[in-house]
Amino acid sequence: MKKAFILSLTLCLAAGVAFAKSYELQKKSGDYTLDIRIDKNPPVVGDNIMELTIKDTGGKAVTDAKVAITYTMPPMAGMAPMNYKADAVPKEGSYQTTLKFSMSGSWNVEAKITRAGKTTPVKFNVDVK
Repeated sequence: MKKAFILSLTLCLAAGVAFAKSYELQKKSGDYTLDIRIDKNPPVVGDNIMELTIKDTGGKAVTDAKVAITYTMPPMAGMAPMNYKADAVPKEGSYQTTLKFSMSGSWNVEAKITRAGKTTPVKFNVDVK
């Protein structure tokens, strides 16, 4: 009976790790609050789908902006800096893009929200495994 319980507990813990929650954070910049979600936690080398939900100061979803993403890894000894760009496209009340991280480590990500002629940058970091 005790072995069966331990086995069940082990399987439940393993399943929890296998179905881990996505990487999520919230950032504020200017007139906007961004809910940022990356489909893998932690983000990994290769494709990672990022979804941004943008809200204005009144809490209303922003769906009429242009969102450009830049993600970079700072230069290291013997390596040039890595810089990538992607446009986030509107999708069901949010914006979505794929980040293609080329190596593990700390990455700087910046979303530039352009709306009504004004651009607002939102910066955050992710650690890629």
